[in-house]
Amino acid sequence: MVKFRDYYEILEVDRNASEKKIKTAFRKLARKYHPDLHTGKEKKEAEEKFKELNEAHEVLSNPEKRKKYDQLGANWQQGMDFTPPPGHRDVRFDPHDLGDMGGFSDFFQTIFGGKGGGFRSQRTRTTWAQPGNDIEADIELTLEEACQGGKRAIRLNSSEACSSCQGTGIVGKNFCSLCDGQGFMLRPREIEVSIPPGARAGSRLRLKGQGEPGPGGGERGNLFLKIRIIPHPVFSLVGDDITIEAPVYPWEAALGTKIDVPTLDKVVTVKVPPESQEGKKLRLKQMGFPGKGGGRGDQYIKLKIVNSSKINKKERQLFEQMAKIHHDDPRRNLFSGRR
Repeated sequence: MVKFRDYYEILEVDRNASEKKIKTAFRKLARKYHPDLHTGKEKKEAEEKFKELNEAHEVLSNPEKRKKYDQLGANWQQGMDFTPPPGHRDVRFDPHDLGDMGGFSDFFQTIFGGKGGGFRSQRTRTTWAQPGNDIEADIELTLEEACQGGKRAIRLNSSEACSSCQGTGIVGKNFCSLCDGQGFMLRPREIEVSIPPGARAGSRLRLKGQGEPGPGGGERGNLFLKIRIIPHPVFSLVGDDITIEAPVYPWEAALGTKIDVPTLDKVVTVKVPPESQEGKKLRLKQMGFPGKGGGRGDQYIKLKIVNSSKINKKERQLFEQMAKIHHDDPRRNLFSGRR
């Protein structure tokens, strides 16, 4: 029979704590009880406490181990005699997933299996090294950049390992004065990002090893960039299709014409058929946004009939002549429902 260990109580977090809160709590307490900061009797006590913290973090920071631990229930208390439920011993993890079993308690070994062993203080610095947190940031793209992809340099204020303590937070027997024991400092840095063609708003780009540095010299976390597409002054994106509004004069709509319009790739010439009405849509196949399954959407040109803001004497005479010979009433349908 072994003693139950309440890992949540050890890390001073509640049972619903997020992974980020668990990591933060561990870092705070690990700095406080780091054996290198203590001497004599206090050093031995710190080693034991540090061992408990490391074990609790090993379990609660790992989703599989945490789930298995939580299956024991929430009614146990720290130090209570503990016997595993029937069948609990039958579940095993790959030893490579458990890390170094040497510093873990009988309780840990009872739940997760593995060989026992005492805590070894000379391995404290190795145990202290932990992976860094992932970080998230937004990246703004024009519609053209999102469509075509390419390289983009971005600047971030991110954490870097302290040059004085090399990320340990400790210099000699004291906390590092340069980083205040944090092990890292905030500095601006530039990162080149590869943007895939057809990048979607709300999707995320993962940059491995570009997150926060790990405490104690651990590996950096990852950087996740959430894509935000800047509203375009001309194009509207709906699904994979692009829509653009093109103004035409009344005589162009009536007689037909050819107009130049932009697309995401180039300028193309489009034929406006005679007697075109306001709102008519002209379609350009496969000239829209890249689709998720390959290919591209379409681009639609929506016609908007506009009048000239200034007309000369000759133009006025022509409009007056047209008004005399044209007898169709464009407002006749307004009264179709009246008796």
